[in-house]
Amino acid sequence: MCEIARRAGEYIKGERAKFSLESVERKHAHDYVSYVDKGSEQLIVAALKELLPEAGFITEEGTADFEGTVVRGCGGARNDCSWSNLAPPHPRTPVPPILWVVDPLDGTTNFIHQYAPYAVSIALLQGREVLIGVVYEICADECFYAWKGGGAYLMHNLQCIMHNKLHVSSQKIQDALLCLQLPYNSDAYKPTIKRLIDAFYGHVGSIRMCGSAAMALCYVACGRLDGYAEQYIGQWDYMAGSLIVMEAGGTVTDYSGSSDFTQGNSVVATNGIIQQDLLTVITA
Repeated sequence: MCEIARRAGEYIKGERAKFSLESVERKHAHDYVSYVDKGSEQLIVAALKELLPEAGFITEEGTADFEGTVVRGCGGARNDCSWSNLAPPHPRTPVPPILWVVDPLDGTTNFIHQYAPYAVSIALLQGREVLIGVVYEICADECFYAWKGGGAYLMHNLQCIMHNKLHVSSQKIQDALLCLQLPYNSDAYKPTIKRLIDAFYGHVGSIRMCGSAAMALCYVACGRLDGYAEQYIGQWDYMAGSLIVMEAGGTVTDYSGSSDFTQGNSVVATNGIIQQDLLTVITA
């Protein structure tokens, strides 16, 4: 999975060198896509199909299709990305279906503006359980990965034999560096972000926005950030990164505080110490 993510990253990096703004399409207000997102997705889906032929897919762009394989996406619509809308129909069986959850280019707006970070995100999901997560950050050549029960790790490049085990920070809220993302669904999210800014601006270490949900999660996992919150995002944005946070010792919930977050469109991820501080403001 790391190698597949890296190959997609190399494709994205190569296309960035000759990229033209004229190739950008608008999916929704301030939500963009290009042929690079779609080309990366096709590359990833084809490779994952060979790796695990029996698995289905949840993908952001929904551009690829293979006989016998369900490939679904909602075109990046951040306000209606629940499991019921994305998951392929499947008969009730004792064993839930295995699905790849793919974001071929997380941080497309960053990519368009040549502003780091942007990444490839791949997760393997069975039912409501994330089994494996891989996030490859293209600009820094960093691959974050985890598997359930196995810990979380970082390779600084895929030629390196050093695999650094990750652990979340131990900062308390007064010294925390928070990532409070601004989703595309601005009208619906304004009341929440106003509460968060009012509660934390000037009362924590500092506040950032990195423009990539997958990378914000990975930065929490390795202690570069202490907490992250975002709503109105797709499963492909957060699935891999959420497992990486949990395997690094952090806490991940949805905005209601439920640990059963895989079917929703919101994520709060922290070092665990400050989780309730964020949730108290979010649910106020």
